[in-house]
Amino acid sequence: MNDEFQGSLREKVFAQLEEDIISGKYKEGQKLTENMLSEQLKVSRTPVREAIRQLELEGLVEAIPNKAIIVTGITSQDIEDIYEIRISIEGLAARRAAKNATDEILEKLRELVDLQEFYTNRKDMDHLVKLDGDFHETIFKASGSKTLRNILSTFHHNLKKARSDSFGKPARAKAVLEEHKAIFEAIEARDSIRAEHYMLIHVKNARNRVLGK
Repeated sequence: MNDEFQGSLREKVFAQLEEDIISGKYKEGQKLTENMLSEQLKVSRTPVREAIRQLELEGLVEAIPNKAIIVTGITSQDIEDIYEIRISIEGLAARRAAKNATDEILEKLRELVDLQEFYTNRKDMDHLVKLDGDFHETIFKASGSKTLRNILSTFHHNLKKARSDSFGKPARAKAVLEEHKAIFEAIEARDSIRAEHYMLIHVKNARNRVLGK
């Protein structure tokens, strides 16, 4: 097996296990083993072992030598911490996006908001979660900062299950739509102050919806 293929397999195993933990397939406190995971994923133990090391670095599992792998996952404290950090820096991404967004980016944001309105009216929560992620990811990209994009993309990914749960009621989906519209209109108007302001309101409201505040 060449190094490139082995690296690709390791990345695929890591991505699958990360998704399974974040989505809640593997619960906090659940015990896993390399043998069990290799059988489920139909791969050898080597890429599983390497993926486990990476998951441990990200704080998603705790590996106990010669015993088991304990899922730590994304705790309620993790979620609260992530939102506090997002409140501190995501407004900066929106502010920069208002200055740097190309016509192509603006068209993409407009399309995402239109699609969000369509699926909000249809009460299609699965599509709305995906569109919510795409909307924020487009703004992160438009900020022009690789650092901001990497940090915020990771946070958004780690909140996937929490965000999905928060879209449980149509009234909440409508509120998110209106908040996204306000952010987009500010970015489209190149109003960096207003873009930052509405992004802060949006992230704070998202935190409150997810944490039940």
